[in-house]
Amino acid sequence: MLNKITVLFLSLVLVNQVHANSINTLEFDSNVEAPLKQQMLDDLNFIASVKGSATTALHQQIFGKVEGDAYAKWFTARIFSIGKNSCGSANAVACVIPFQDPNKMWVTKNYTQFDHPQVARVSVIYHEARHSESEHGNWSHGKCPTPFLNAQGQNMTSIWTGALLQGQPACDITPFGSYGSQTILLKNLAMNCANCNAKVKADAELFASDQLGRVVNPAAKAQMLKDFGMR
Repeated sequence: MLNKITVLFLSLVLVNQVHANSINTLEFDSNVEAPLKQQMLDDLNFIASVKGSATTALHQQIFGKVEGDAYAKWFTARIFSIGKNSCGSANAVACVIPFQDPNKMWVTKNYTQFDHPQVARVSVIYHEARHSESEHGNWSHGKCPTPFLNAQGQNMTSIWTGALLQGQPACDITPFGSYGSQTILLKNLAMNCANCNAKVKADAELFASDQLGRVVNPAAKAQMLKDFGMR
């Protein structure tokens, strides 16, 4: 008869196998170099291993529970293949080009060359996966205001590249767009990831706070802050 420890071990193996099988359905173009492919698979396996202690309402509405299997299923339901592309900018990390193929994600060399934390890279590809949703107009961005200043009266710049954001199509007016959902993902990992270490949680909090600044509609931002228990 199987004891409880054996049953628990077999259950964990089965769960990890489900995660791996879901991620392994992704197809990579031949021009995606091995290090780039491996980095992306490592990042997806990281998010697929997450265990959550709680879930906010907006996160539940977009992604489901703060759980690795939910994240893996969400991503692979939207993205079927990965290719390499410049994405039209020397500073781009990844993109979806809906008019070509809404279920294909393109990554650039910056995915491995930019020095960003793993949880930040993961948030980028989940941001881009949101753009695959043609039934929602691919969640196109709105223009950032001009001037676009932070709470200290300084120009808002990209945490990724340092570029000025004012007047650029790099903001959202809803919690459900790519920047909004990216922020909700990061904030929930910072607050509710039970098996993330302190560094991962701190990185998630840092990037969540920054990306929240891209949500420029006051009502949308207030809704998100309430969801996070900050109001």
